[in-house]
Parts: sequence; structure tokens; C-alpha cells
Amino acid sequence: MSIPTETLFLDPDSTRTLQQQIQGLVADSILSGRFQAGEKMPSTRAFARHLKVARITVSLAYNELVANGYLISRDRSGYFVAETAPRLPQFRPPPPDPEDAVDWSKAIANPFAPPSELVRPSDWRTYDYPFIYGQSDPRLFDHQNWRLCALNALGRKDFESLTTDYYERDDPVLIEYLRRQLLPRRGISARPEEVLLTMGAQNALWIATQLLLSPEKTAVMENPGYAGLRDLLRQVGCRTVFADVDQDGLPPQAIPEGADVVCATASHHCPTSVTMPMARRRELLRRARDENFIILEDDYEFELPSLRAPTPALKAQDRTGCVIYIGSFSKTLFPGLRMGYLVAPEPFIRQARSLRAYVMRHPPGHVQRTMAYFLSLGHFDAQLTRMGDAFARRRAVMEKAIADTGLELATPGLSGGSSFWLRAPAGVSTTALAMRLREDSVLIEPGQAFFNPATPNHNFYRLAYSSIASNRIAQGIELIARATDEMARA
Repeated sequence: MSIPTETLFLDPDSTRTLQQQIQGLVADSILSGRFQAGEKMPSTRAFARHLKVARITVSLAYNELVANGYLISRDRSGYFVAETAPRLPQFRPPPPDPEDAVDWSKAIANPFAPPSELVRPSDWRTYDYPFIYGQSDPRLFDHQNWRLCALNALGRKDFESLTTDYYERDDPVLIEYLRRQLLPRRGISARPEEVLLTMGAQNALWIATQLLLSPEKTAVMENPGYAGLRDLLRQVGCRTVFADVDQDGLPPQAIPEGADVVCATASHHCPTSVTMPMARRRELLRRARDENFIILEDDYEFELPSLRAPTPALKAQDRTGCVIYIGSFSKTLFPGLRMGYLVAPEPFIRQARSLRAYVMRHPPGHVQRTMAYFLSLGHFDAQLTRMGDAFARRRAVMEKAIADTGLELATPGLSGGSSFWLRAPAGVSTTALAMRLREDSVLIEPGQAFFNPATPNHNFYRLAYSSIASNRIAQGIELIARATDEMARA
């Protein structure tokens, strides 16, 4: 008798291939003990008929299970569960005792508040009009060449990069590309000892705030500004001063005396996307030099094309070593890559490297080497060109739709970035507007999360075009304008 298959089903919504699903079904059944050693598997024909798939799909899955030691094949007899197949250990946990349960409110010595989040549902891709910032558009990504680069990184020649524990070091191939190709585009020159890879910009910000700040120190951040940074400052326990931005970004005169760290997004302010003028940058650097504070520069979105001539990073103008520079590949490749970098004087990078080693040693070697291939073979620059063309079209469509519907740009005349910052009519809460628009399958990002919690502001919202097709933008903007008008008249 063969093992019955009536309880095995494929998931029509799974992202895995049919062959991978079949392998998973059989392997899970063997690991859990449902399929016992020596039992005969159903024939490939019978299993394929039950699952409504091609017989070759089942045959390929069985062959992989044989190669992995789950099944054995016997001539003219079929497939059987191997005697040496992996098994999960069978433990019977003791029954819970609620009366003696751990009081975690007392056991946790250093509690962390949940991170600030924008009003964004987890299933945002199912919405028709997702004006969501910072997410990748799979239609624009070079899947084929990324896959080839990953396969190259898995090859025998690069086996060491995949398997070696680098301890505190990084992939020298990737570091060399960053130094020679990417950083010079921002006007930055750095030695290998001045660059550290991180698990994205958020990880870089965490490392920097952990090293630079304490309850006795003062940090200045932009208002509005990046909510993820505000959470980190709250966690480290420093004194945080919020400096209101204007049409040119962070005003140096808004920085109080006694600041230890000033956090700035000079190239594309978060969330308004305004660019700090050169004169203001020079004044900010002068004050940092004279008053001995550190500038933490988050240079997100610098790779995206601008309608104006690009300006160098603050770090490029730094002559005293007061700027710590943070970059990331999240906006130009995909957020799940979790790959960023820090550029700073060697003494800081040495400490940052030690802190990173305590937490995670280094980003995965395979990911680093895949990234190095993708960059060095020219695929990254081709990706930027493709994204730039698509974003330029979407930006033009959105700008026209905003003008046609009468929505108000809070920062008109912007030249780059991947989003618009808008102001709603007086009396309209954009948090309430965002919830109302979900009924029309429209997603916007209310601006409250970006402001100082002590001075809430519900009047602004962000519309991004990185994840929405051009042919959906105008209709989505019309729905936003209609809902805004209804709430303003209510």
C-alpha cells in the first residue's frame, strides 16, 4: 500500500514553484512523522493526478527528495521513505503553569517601544492606487541579472565569500567598488578603513546613535523628519531638539548651542524632498567645526536622477571629519536587500565595526558578493537608468494630475526624489483622509508620523510614485481630490 495523498494539497497563492511545493509537502510529512521510514510513496502518475499537475513535476520533486536523503528509489518498485531520512526530535513539552509565568514587565531590563509606523496596511500591493514610498516595483527590477550574479556568488570560485566568517571585516570586492565607483559620484573620497557595510540605513543609524549619543548628550533632528531616527534617539535616551525646516531644509540658525549631534537629510529632505542650498551647507559645516558637533548625514535617494545638476554630499565638503555619511541601496534595488554603508573617519569606523561585530559580525557574505557582481558588471547603472526613465514619466503624470485637480503642493518646484509632499485644506486630518481613501483602494501616507509628537500636525501627507504604474496615477489623484473635497466641506 502506498502512502495516502488525500491530505496533501497545493497552495494556489504560494510564491513557490509547484515542484518546490511538492518537495515541501513530502519533506514536512516525513519530518513530522506522518510518513514513516520504509513506507512506499504514491507513484508519480497517481500523485500528479491527485494534485492536477504534470507528471514530470512530481518526478523532479521526487528526484530532489532522493538527492536530499528523504526518499530512496528502488528499481521497478518506486519510491520509498528512506530509513535515514531526517526526523524532528519528539519532545512532549510540560503543560503551562499560568500562576508561575514569568512577569516580563519586570524581567526585561531595557524595554523598547514599538517603532513609529506610517498608516500602511501589510497587503498594500493589493490596492489599486498605492502611493506608497520606498517600496520596489518588480516591473523595473533586473531579476535575470540579479539571479545570475547570485549564481556566480554561489560558484566554487566564490565559495569562500559564501562560507567564511569574516568576523568584523567586509567583502573587499564590494568595498573597492563603493570606494572607486559609487562614493566619487557624491564627491566623496574614502580609504577602505573609512567604510563599513551595514544591514541597511536603519542599522547604520542605530550604530551611529549608539556610539555618539547618551542621556547626557543632545541631538538635533529635522521637524518634520524621519520617524525611524526619532525612535532611535528616544531609545538611546538623549535630549532631542526638533528644528523646524523651511523651503530649503534645515536652517543652521535653528540649531541650538550645545548640540552634540545634528541629523540632516541635505540632498533630499525627509519627507519634503527639498534640497539644502550650498550656502546653507557651508554654514552648517562651519558651525559644526566651530562648535564641535557631529553631523549625521543620511543621503537617501541620491542615486535617483534629478531635474537639476546634482550637488555633492555634505561629506564631500567636510574638511575636519565632522560628517558621518550613510548610504543605502534600498530605494534603488529593493528594501529587503538590507544593504547600506557608513563612511566616516577611521576612529569612528573602528568603533562601529566592533559594535556591529557584537551584534551580527557582518552582513551575509553571499549577499555582499552578489551585490559586488551586480554593481561591477554594470547592472546597477542600467537599473538606475531604467528607474530614472520610469520615474520621470510617473513624476510628470503626477505633477499634472495634482495641478489639474487643485491639490496643494507643500513644497512646489522640487527637482528630484520619488515623492511629493502635499498640504490638505485646513480642518482635514490626513490620518482620517488616509483611512477614508482605503475604501476607494487608494493608499496615501499621512504626515503626522514625521512630526514632533509634542506638536502634532495632521495637515500634510506624502504621495510616492515608486510603486504605482503611470496609467493609474491620474485616476488615483482624482479619488484623493474628491475625498479631500468631501472632508473639507463636511
